[in-house]
Amino acid sequence: QVQLVESGGGLVQAGGSLRLSCAASGRTVSSSPMAWFRQAPGKEREFVASISWSWGATSYADSVKGRFTISRADGKNTVYLQMNGLKPEDTAVYYCNLGLGNRYWGQGTQVTVSS
Repeated sequence: QVQLVESGGGLVQAGGSLRLSCAASGRTVSSSPMAWFRQAPGKEREFVASISWSWGATSYADSVKGRFTISRADGKNTVYLQMNGLKPEDTAVYYCNLGLGNRYWGQGTQVTVSS
């Protein structure tokens, strides 16, 4: 049984920063990429960033490049999303994902950016 537990969401003013965390447990994740997705009200869930576990290669959506950084804590099965320069359009529920498929998702954490 895989569990993904997110934390770190909240309310922040535009231009501020937040760091999200996702702790994975229940199986080895050493061969699986991990990612963050987000879903704003009335919109489809969209990709934000991903990181490969073995080499640490990262990928970002164009909308967050240069502002968000995904990283991992080696040996702790934990992935982080550092979000700087937040904009109101970043407001969404942020979900952690294991494997870049549709099987393993966290419960989501709300990020609200006020203007």
